[in-house]
Amino acid sequence: MLTLEAATVLFGKRAALDAVDLEVADHEIVCVLGPSGSGKSTLLRVVAGLHPPDDGRVLLDGVDQTGVPVHRRGLGLMFQDHQLFPHRDVGANVAFGLRMRGVTRGDQDRRVAELLELVGLPGSERRAVAALSGGEQQRVALARALAPRPKLLMLDEPLGQLDRSLRERLVVELRTLFARLGTTVLAVTHDQGEAFALADRVVVMRDGRIAQVGTPLEVWQRPASAFVARFLGFDNVVDATVTGAAAATTWGRVPVPDGAPQGPCALLVRPAGVRIGDPADGLRCTVGARTFRGNHVAVTLHPDSGPLLEAECPLRDAPQEGAKVGVTFDASETVVLPAVA
Repeated sequence: MLTLEAATVLFGKRAALDAVDLEVADHEIVCVLGPSGSGKSTLLRVVAGLHPPDDGRVLLDGVDQTGVPVHRRGLGLMFQDHQLFPHRDVGANVAFGLRMRGVTRGDQDRRVAELLELVGLPGSERRAVAALSGGEQQRVALARALAPRPKLLMLDEPLGQLDRSLRERLVVELRTLFARLGTTVLAVTHDQGEAFALADRVVVMRDGRIAQVGTPLEVWQRPASAFVARFLGFDNVVDATVTGAAAATTWGRVPVPDGAPQGPCALLVRPAGVRIGDPADGLRCTVGARTFRGNHVAVTLHPDSGPLLEAECPLRDAPQEGAKVGVTFDASETVVLPAVA
C-alpha cells in the first residue's frame, strides 16, 4: 500500500528525515513512535503531501506521488485537535469530504448515517459540534476522515488531547473498528501504550532515522538498543561486559540468557527481573520510593554501589521505605543490547 524509499527532509543542515525506508501493507496498522524532534510528524507530512521530500520517494499502490497534491492522494487525515468546522453540525462535518468529491446528497446522508453508527454516535447528524465532549468530537473527526473511503488513514496524535481513561477505551474501539473495515492505518503518537494497543507493527524513530521496527511484542521483549529500551520506560540499563553466562556490571555479576553475545554491551534488566530478598544475599540496597501501579508496586532501590534500580513486586511483598534488602537478578528478564557508541 505505502512505500517510502530513502525519504529525506532537510531543515537547514539538519535532517528531519534521514533516508527513511518503510513499507505499510494493505489492511495493516503501523504506529510511529519517538520523542519530540525524532521525525515522526515530518514522516506523516511527507506521506500526506504536506511537505515534499528533499530526496527519496513516496509510493502509494506502487505509484510515485512526486508532485501529486494532498487532495489527489486518496488519503484520510485526522489530527489531535480534531479541526472540525464549529459553524457546521455533526452531519455536515462528516459529509465534508463527500461534498468535495461531488457525491449526491442522498448518498452523503446514507454514508454519514452509516459512519455515525460505526463510531458510536447514531442519530447525531443535527447536533452542534460545540455541544460534544472531547471524545465525541474525536469520533466525529474519525467519521469525517473515513467518509471518502481513503486507501490510507493517517492519524497524528489522534487521542493526545483526551484523558487517559478515555484514551485507553477509544484505542481498543479504534483497533476493533479498523479491523472490521479493513482500513490501512499509519499513525503517529508519543504514547507507547497507545501505540502498542493499536498497532500491528511499531516503528521507533530517533533523530530522523528508524531505530527499530517490529510487532509490539517484539519491540517490548527485544528492544534493539539502549535508546529504545529507555524510550520504552526501562531505566535499568548499564554498560556491561558479557563473559560466559553472566555480565560484569556496576551492580556486580548479572546472569544473562543462554547464547547471549559476548563482550562489551549495554545490559537491560527489566524491573520484574530484580528480585528483592534477604539483605545477606546478593547486592545490598536501601529501599527508596514505592509507587502503586495498580497490579504491582514499583520500588526504587539505592544500591551500595552502582546506579538506582527499579524493581516491581506484588503489594503484599513490597518492602518498607528505608529497609535494607538484598537483590538478585533473573536471567530471563535481562536483555543484552549493543554497546552504546
